[in-house]
Amino acid sequence: MRPRLTAALAAGKVARVVSRFRGGGSALPGLVSETIDPGVLRHTLAAMPRGVVVVTGTNGKTTTTKMLVAVLREHGLPVFTNPTGSNFTRGVISAMLGEVDLRGRLHADVAVLELDEAHALHFAAVVPPTHALLLNVARDQLDRFAEIDFTAGLLSRLADQTTQVVVLNADDAFVSRVGPAVAERVGVRWFGVDPVIADRLPEIQEADVRFEDPSDAPRMGSGDGVLLPHDQDAFTVQDPGGDDVGPLRLRQRGLAAMINATAACTMARVVLGEDFSADVAKNALEAVHPPFGRGETIDVGGHPLELVLVKNPAGFTVALSTYGAQPVATMIAINDNYADGRDVSWLYDVSFASLRERGVSMTSGVRGWDMALRLMYDDVPVGRTECDLDLALDHFLDQHDAEPTRLFCTYTAMMHLRRRLSSRYDLARFGEDPKATGA
Repeated sequence: MRPRLTAALAAGKVARVVSRFRGGGSALPGLVSETIDPGVLRHTLAAMPRGVVVVTGTNGKTTTTKMLVAVLREHGLPVFTNPTGSNFTRGVISAMLGEVDLRGRLHADVAVLELDEAHALHFAAVVPPTHALLLNVARDQLDRFAEIDFTAGLLSRLADQTTQVVVLNADDAFVSRVGPAVAERVGVRWFGVDPVIADRLPEIQEADVRFEDPSDAPRMGSGDGVLLPHDQDAFTVQDPGGDDVGPLRLRQRGLAAMINATAACTMARVVLGEDFSADVAKNALEAVHPPFGRGETIDVGGHPLELVLVKNPAGFTVALSTYGAQPVATMIAINDNYADGRDVSWLYDVSFASLRERGVSMTSGVRGWDMALRLMYDDVPVGRTECDLDLALDHFLDQHDAEPTRLFCTYTAMMHLRRRLSSRYDLARFGEDPKATGA
């Protein structure tokens, strides 16, 4: 029995209740617990029977984590995860406080944690992960991460601290470089797309991370995951040495979602070993709803509103190619808070030409006028700019109350607008029903 740990968990649980009652942030209870006992994570997570899996990278962390958790749970494995969207270490502690007893015991066989690239290293310094899933690198939050080389260095250092297996993106030149440097005691698995669709990678990747010569990409072998699309929606995750998963269809659209599912499948095979079932994995993946704001569709008075998170050039380009093909009434909300990244110059690395036909009805957020100016340079007409998010959303929905709508937004704008939509249309809030595979 550790009195300090018990005190930290008790105080954190109280803070969690108060925070939820007052509508506060998801990281505050974790801060309270960590202040009392800096080793709270080590005491609670280090003894997971199936280990600790860290999922990180610039894009796709939340979606891939949700998919991986769904697959493992569908196999009957009790899983602890951080579903609230806070991917810093204190957010992990806050999520844990709802499931841990005062002795520090979690009812879970494995922890699957989405972590910010930098905070993954803070976490690993306390609890070395047994498994790491490294998704990709892209320019993101330039005020924090500078350029791609720095982000790639963070992922490489995380791989160094992983004790059993790392799973790497074979199509990302920066991530793939981690493979040869991994310690001999640590296994390496790969995920990537079949060469027949390699020409589609520019849809989701910045030029910096693509191989100049595709033959330089790692060769896939037994235990790796290969994405083979059949059409725009159906695909199979192939294992060159085992059972294929599919054909399957996700509830989330686009090539990026397919790649996320391939990454999740590959890591699930590693964690489950001989217990992995291709049929169970297929059923789990097809049941997963998009996470909050990641292509989530909300029923607004009988018409769909698509809520799409954007946070860097690659992500916005993917969002436009995935959701912008059909012109609908569109609002774009851009904030520059810390969680978004202060520097919004990345907007000039995105082509908004696909929005010209219908135009953008509303720009909003702290940088609403900056967004309107950026659209002007691509000859995209803007109906109105209103920086107040609440006023902008009300006007946008009232103006387009009888047609489909779409809302592109940065992280803090998405959080704000999603809460507003939750109260207006009685939706599930962030963090509710964390064990469910649905929304």
